[in-house]
Amino acid sequence: MPPFKDEHILIIAPGSQTTLAQLGLPESFTPAQCRVTTRMFPAENKGEWEPLKVQERKIIRHRDHPAPVPVDGDTSMAEGDGTANEADNSFQEEESYFEEDPTTEEGAIYPIQQGRVVDWSCLFALMTHIYNTLSPPFHTPILIITQPAWTAQDHETLTQFCFEKFKTPAFCLMDSALAACYAYAAQTATVVDVGYEKCDVTAVNDFLISDIGRGTALADCGGENMTRRLSELLSSRAFSRDMCEQLKRSGVCEVLPLDSALPGEGGAEDTNVNPAAAASAGANAAGLKGRGSIGDATAAMRSAEIADQTGEGKEGEDTEGVLDVASIVASGKTSEFLARKEKEKMDKAEKAAAKKAAQEAAAASKPTKLPNAKRVTATFHYTERRPLEELNRNGKRPLENGDQTGAEPKRPRTPEPQDATENAAPEAGPTSPTTNGQSHMSEATALIRRDVEVGIERFQAASGGILDRIADAIHRCILSLPEIGKRAELWDNLIIIGNGSTVRGFKEALVAKLNSKYLISPSSATIFTSELPSTFTTPVATGANTPQPQSHLANAHHGAGVNPLLLAATTASNPSLAPPGQHPHLQAQLQMQQYQQQNQHSQHQHSGHGQTPTSIKLVKMPEYFPEWKDAGIEEAAFLGAQVAAKVVFVVDQGLSKGFMSRTEYNDLGPQGIHEFCM
Repeated sequence: MPPFKDEHILIIAPGSQTTLAQLGLPESFTPAQCRVTTRMFPAENKGEWEPLKVQERKIIRHRDHPAPVPVDGDTSMAEGDGTANEADNSFQEEESYFEEDPTTEEGAIYPIQQGRVVDWSCLFALMTHIYNTLSPPFHTPILIITQPAWTAQDHETLTQFCFEKFKTPAFCLMDSALAACYAYAAQTATVVDVGYEKCDVTAVNDFLISDIGRGTALADCGGENMTRRLSELLSSRAFSRDMCEQLKRSGVCEVLPLDSALPGEGGAEDTNVNPAAAASAGANAAGLKGRGSIGDATAAMRSAEIADQTGEGKEGEDTEGVLDVASIVASGKTSEFLARKEKEKMDKAEKAAAKKAAQEAAAASKPTKLPNAKRVTATFHYTERRPLEELNRNGKRPLENGDQTGAEPKRPRTPEPQDATENAAPEAGPTSPTTNGQSHMSEATALIRRDVEVGIERFQAASGGILDRIADAIHRCILSLPEIGKRAELWDNLIIIGNGSTVRGFKEALVAKLNSKYLISPSSATIFTSELPSTFTTPVATGANTPQPQSHLANAHHGAGVNPLLLAATTASNPSLAPPGQHPHLQAQLQMQQYQQQNQHSQHQHSGHGQTPTSIKLVKMPEYFPEWKDAGIEEAAFLGAQVAAKVVFVVDQGLSKGFMSRTEYNDLGPQGIHEFCM
């Protein structure tokens, strides 16, 4: 088989809401170039699908036809009525046309729900649409990222479709949790994927997925659950679902750390507090002779600047240190001179203190902005789509390139002639019905943005128990790993991905929840037990089980008061000192004792306390992918798929059976994918 090229590899990552795709591997791996909403619309023919909603539009046109010519001698009944004649000479014509509406979701079918495929026909139509959009060449290998909830039969169905429909020469399936480990370069890790309506928890040990205790498609643990929670809290303020969704994605929505007091409940101050008064009071308390107010401080600073510019108070600076002591003593005014110099120093120090106080007062007068976690109220930008006719009636303007607020009206332009606007559609929405060929804005839509204020409800998006459910699933998943020695490494390598985890503070709050529920301190975990020899029993608090040496030579005394351990130690280096007839026996016993101690030490070696962790850490993302720093690492599975595709299709080229070729598919059929999928 000829080697595959980087620019020919196709990667598809289906998701519940968004499907990522990319054709070709760039030199430096980047986020997905193609993002498609995971939905399709039923077409007119049954079994066919359309990527956008196709709606029927009707146009009513008024046309004029020439009036009939009267015969000579005949008199028309409407000869004297001009209006009736015009009505008879005109007629209405209704025309229909179809157009795609990219803004509506009416009638959309989502083939993946809670991580499971519910409509294969719709999913196949979506993948065909993506394939035709990217238009790959014929010799294109395909790698698809699978969800943990997909069954073996789902893998076979997907394999058969790709080989039969796309005629691909090579095909590979990769689990999303394993792809995340490839992205983080973590050989052993616990992957937590927080999605739209579910959460998946997977333990990966040496790049092998542990199916025992794996948490797949945990309900009520996704981003939609947090949106519903916000809707419940803000239902009294008439917040729609779309408003709550945009609030969740904004920067003001935050999950506070564990046991943190909400603003306004734990003595938090408001944002509008001006600390100028407090700064002034502090200045007065410093003993600055009443210069505590901003006006006095400013005046003092100004006078100090003038004094510096004019050179006042600097008479002694140039001559200090080079005084003519003899002339001063001869004049007899030594005390007066010293008093004048002392007064100049005091005045100089007072001016410097006044200048410093003025600077501090000016800095304190500036309003300080409290962090979001300490503000009782905050404002976020809400973007909504409204009919353009309504916007024109209310005097508002739509967003232009997404950077205007749509709050204040623009100056109206001079109306254009009708010929110039004939059959013209508004830019903000689909074309509306027309009359006499002239379009009007009855059904056109446009985007506007307005500011919405929200209270402390924005901190309670994860207050519905979502953190507890995810933490319990992580604990069960790690404890289900058969290799006890690897459990500590799973706790130290925690990977949290998924667009549901993009809420501010969500990852930190989840780690804090795990620490509070399952973490034990290292001191209490290692006290007595890890330092004791394997032959010692573990002591208890009552002292009844005090450690006692359990020696195999305790009963092998040879003579009164002779310690066999001491005898063996002294005769090990000098066998001639051993008593006659006892040296071979003691030597064999000593070797047997050493062997048993080594055996027991290897069996009872400290395993890191796999039942309860002593540390819980997040894996740090590699820094050699600069394009992913700005985009976020929540979609790290796609990055890992690019790394795996590079290794499997280009470097390895099928030597380790990382993908299934066309020849192997013809021999084994769709069931053979289980021998090749990663």
